[in-house]
Amino acid sequence: MPNLWRHADFLKLWAAQAISSFGARITREGIPLAAILTLDATPAQLGLLAALSRGPGLIVGIFGGGWVDSARRRPILIGADLFRAALLMTVPLAAWTHWLTMPQLYGVAALIGAASVLFDIADHAYLPSLIGKPDLLEGNAKLAVTESTAEIGGPALAGVLFQIFTPPIAILVDAATYVVSALSLGTIRQVEPPPIPRQRDQHWLADLKFGFEAVMAQPLIRPMLIMTVVQTFFGSFFASLYMLFGIKTLGLSTSLMGVTIAVGGVGALSGALLARMSVARLGPGPAILVMGTISAVSAVLIPLAPASVLGGTIVLMIGQWFGDAFAVAAMVPASTLRQTVFPREALGRTGAVFHVATGAMAVVGAIVGGVAAEHFGIRPTMWVGALGIIAGQMILIFSPLRKLRKMPE
Repeated sequence: MPNLWRHADFLKLWAAQAISSFGARITREGIPLAAILTLDATPAQLGLLAALSRGPGLIVGIFGGGWVDSARRRPILIGADLFRAALLMTVPLAAWTHWLTMPQLYGVAALIGAASVLFDIADHAYLPSLIGKPDLLEGNAKLAVTESTAEIGGPALAGVLFQIFTPPIAILVDAATYVVSALSLGTIRQVEPPPIPRQRDQHWLADLKFGFEAVMAQPLIRPMLIMTVVQTFFGSFFASLYMLFGIKTLGLSTSLMGVTIAVGGVGALSGALLARMSVARLGPGPAILVMGTISAVSAVLIPLAPASVLGGTIVLMIGQWFGDAFAVAAMVPASTLRQTVFPREALGRTGAVFHVATGAMAVVGAIVGGVAAEHFGIRPTMWVGALGIIAGQMILIFSPLRKLRKMPE
């Protein structure tokens, strides 16, 4: 049984990722709070701020995969952390000099979103070279635990920071989390293997084409990409309508909605702990199928929620817990499988393909879901979203994954 508790360099990466994850959640909540509390931002401005924080990720996914594969990954991780810290520090400096504006926050949100996607791509590609493929399942499970914990505590910590301190001080504390993460990464002693030499004139389009063709040529990964595209598109219906559905249709308060969403974080933490056990008992392929199917089916609980505060809250909480718990339990072996079947020099470009697919579908799905809700109503649109998520999962049921009882050599 692999034991990464004795792997000093992995523990440093784990600590850095934990701190960075909390920083990312504080940033996600903190920049809008700074806009509201400092600049009295309008709903339209907050909507644009949210869109700009996600949009650049699609661009980085297109260009970043080839860069990650042609360079050492740890310096990219450190650079992304320090870049995010420097960007956040501009916010309190501008606030203290009374120069803070919404355009500055737009730019900060967009650039931090881009740096975060680059960090994720490099992190996915770096882990196999640090711990080796036999320990990947354990490593991914441990990293998923911290991601889930950050999802539970990060937003709450952001609220506390902004309540205790002024917005500039709270943002400064957030910037410090990225500096600490970079310092932790800098103490890793294991020398990273040099990147495989590539053509100097390699174009970003060739990198994206390479990643896409590699994914589509791998029979175990191809259905996962197709499923991801379908589920992200329909799942984005929920992303754009979930808060509106809970508050306007079910009558929940904003604080109750926050607690309901936090239950999903608790579920995600449970899923991170469940992942290794499910793989040990079922095998990686069936574990991805079974855990993912339970998560997909739980999506129907959301449009089934009754239009009452008590009943609606209970059903939404159950849906959040099951959806997030089993989604993470499926995600851990799925990510491990991708890191196992692709060579080290292709992990950046193949990982970028998934980021490009999810980024594009998230934007399209959110727009389509919003338009559909205006014409057909929120609950019917969410029914379509739930059924679409289940349909996406069906792609895996008829794939070679159902026969995969152990990770490929």
